[in-house]
Amino acid sequence: MEKIKLGNTGIEVSRLCFGTLTMGPLQRNLPLNEGAALLERAFSLGVNFLDTAEIYGTYPYVNKALTIKRDVVVCTKSYAYDAATAEESWRKAVKGIGREFIDIFLLHEQESEHTLRGHREAIEFYLKKQRQGYIGAFGVSTHFIRCVQASLKYPEIQVIFPLINLSGVGIADGTTDQMLGAIKSASDLGKGIIAMKPLGGGHLIGRREHALKFILGLDCVHTIAIGMQSIAEVNYNCAVFSGRLPDESDAGLIRNQKRELLIQSWCEGCGTCVSVCKSGAIGLENGKAKVDPDKCVFCGYCAGRCPQFCIKVI
Repeated sequence: MEKIKLGNTGIEVSRLCFGTLTMGPLQRNLPLNEGAALLERAFSLGVNFLDTAEIYGTYPYVNKALTIKRDVVVCTKSYAYDAATAEESWRKAVKGIGREFIDIFLLHEQESEHTLRGHREAIEFYLKKQRQGYIGAFGVSTHFIRCVQASLKYPEIQVIFPLINLSGVGIADGTTDQMLGAIKSASDLGKGIIAMKPLGGGHLIGRREHALKFILGLDCVHTIAIGMQSIAEVNYNCAVFSGRLPDESDAGLIRNQKRELLIQSWCEGCGTCVSVCKSGAIGLENGKAKVDPDKCVFCGYCAGRCPQFCIKVI
């Protein structure tokens, strides 16, 4: 599989990034050994890049992955907003992942220049860690065009992890073309671009071939994160990203996959999930949470914040 330099960071990554969200407790909740088997298969096919985050609960999988392949590139993300929460997230990452050096550390789900200014203490903490040699590159993840645009003003933001796909599913404040314009400007400045949700959180599975052709055709995108829950998915995606025709048996297994956000009957309607959802996919109806499946990108972040543990992506 092709390796590429992530912008001006000097970090070399595979074009396919293994997104660990979908194997973790917010979604499939695979046993550790099953998750490790998927990672090992991906490594054998040329993947060297893993994406995780504090909220995903997938640090154990990444830790296990590092016993299989020591030189894997790891990206993690934190919702830290000041120095104290940044340090706490840092300690969790180092302990959970099992090494003191984190290749890429991002602030999670940033929205705009106001968010970046408000989280300046956290940014300064991670930049200090970078100067000390504990972080390879710093950046942000976002569903917002205006955050990508704001990041252009900050040379210290070396990596941007934006949501982009063929149909614009999940982009919070505009269209695919508008997001692409912002991403191209960032890429032209030498920022590393990791694309998220190329299959729209599952909405584009039925158009997988077209969706992947679209994202792979973008010169302004360096690497693409895709969550994978089965050997068939790993085989299929690695084949496509390596320019090979996928095996029909693998394609058949994943062709009719369906995803669903399950809200259990014991939901108390507290509204926490509503405030967390950046896609505006959850509302309250008759005192309970209700999802609009056409807007949901099945990220599972609402599940991670639900105080009653009544939400899950299946």
